Order: sequence, then structure tokens, then C-alpha cells
Amino acid sequence: MKPTVKQLFDRIAEDYDVQRKQLIPCFDEFYGMALDLMESPLESPRILDLGAGTGLLSGMLLQKYPKAQLTLVDISEKMLEGARQRFRDTTQVQYVVGDYSRHDFTSSYDMVISSLSIHHLNHADKKNVFCTVHELLESGGLFINADQVQGRTVDTDAYYRQRWLESIHRSGLSDEAISASIERRKADINAPLEDQLVWLEEAGFSMVDCVYKYLDFAVFYAQK
Repeated sequence: MKPTVKQLFDRIAEDYDVQRKQLIPCFDEFYGMALDLMESPLESPRILDLGAGTGLLSGMLLQKYPKAQLTLVDISEKMLEGARQRFRDTTQVQYVVGDYSRHDFTSSYDMVISSLSIHHLNHADKKNVFCTVHELLESGGLFINADQVQGRTVDTDAYYRQRWLESIHRSGLSDEAISASIERRKADINAPLEDQLVWLEEAGFSMVDCVYKYLDFAVFYAQK
């Protein structure tokens, strides 16, 4: 039986942060741009992290806004356990174990962030999540999504994959870790960049753009 996304990430939870930089050829620029876009006029913004995993992105953001109030959502309890360890010395973080594409949110937020998560959803669920995020945000709020995108053609997609494979084979990762990563990427359901911009606009966002792209890694900016 094909493993679920949850099972795939449960398996990697303990090593996830260590391997992330080796698995993303553009790690510094990718996360750096996402973090740079996360601007708020508030000293203590309320921030929702979708598919938060071990809290890597939220941890960076908390350094930028030390008084931020964070809510981390992830389907993998084991991944969130890493986040609990990361934020063990702060009371500013709440945790929700569950599928954010089905979760009934009851609060509003000043910012919603996500990294390398939404591409696991089917396209209909992606659209629904974009609509949900728009509803959850306060007026002027931001949605910053650092994710993967599908190439415009089959050939483009194949080129992206080949470049990524070359990069991880040079990264110093073990053969076991490389094989596990390739297996996880079989669960990807990437959507074209242009489609996602349209879906964000259809969800009601007034300002939408892709601010950074390297191969199939892209950072989306959307303001309510």
C-alpha cells in the first residue's frame, strides 16, 4: 500500500531540519525571500503556519517578531514534536495536530505562512485552502507561501527534476536519505505557477505575485 503524506513525514521527523538545507538547492534565497516578505506593522502579530512541520519557518519569523503569537498546524504529530522542542522555552506558540485543509478555524490572523506543504494537496483542496486563508486574514493581512510549482511543460518539469537530483547527489546526503527524499516527492501534486496566481486572485486577494522562483521552488505573496 502506498504510504500517506503523514506516514512519509513521520519517518523523517527527527532528521528533517538537518536535511532540509541539503534537499533545497536554493535554501538561503528561498527562505530568505519568504522571511523578507513577512512584514507586519504590529509588534505582536497573530500568525498561522500551515503544514508547520518542525517549526523551521516559524522559528525564523519569531526571531524577526519576538512577540508574535504563533499557531502551528501539521498533520504529523511527530513533526510537531520537533516544533515543541524548538519552542519549549516560549509560551507564544500553540499547536494543532490535524489536516489544515479540513480544519475548522475559529480565529483570525494578521499573517498566514506556509512552506513546502500545500503542494501535497490536490488542486481543488489548494483552491479551497487559498479561500480559507483569505477568510481568516484581517484586512491588509499577508499570505506568504514558499512552495513547489509544476513546470509549464513536461520537458520543463523533467529539467527541474534532473537539476534537483544532481544537486542532492552532490549534497553529502546518504544514499538512504536520498532514496527516502525521492520516495517522498512521489506524493507531490505540484500545480503550475500561473494557475496558483489565478486561484489566489479568485480567492479574493487584492495583490498577488510570485516574488521568487528557482527551478520548481517559488515564493508567493498575497495581500488581502
